[in-house]
Amino acid sequence: MANTKKLEHGERKTAKRKARKEAAPKAERTTPRGSNKKKLKSAGKGTSKR
Repeated sequence: MANTKKLEHGERKTAKRKARKEAAPKAERTTPRGSNKKKLKSAGKGTSKR
């Protein structure tokens, strides 16, 4: 993406949107989203989850 620092707010938004449309599509995910998150074991009643 080109340097948009010198553009006004509205122009910057349109320039970025245009760049996103022209960019190649992203590849599909190989792993599901959130798969690296720490999994929670079921806790007892009245205890906080985290």
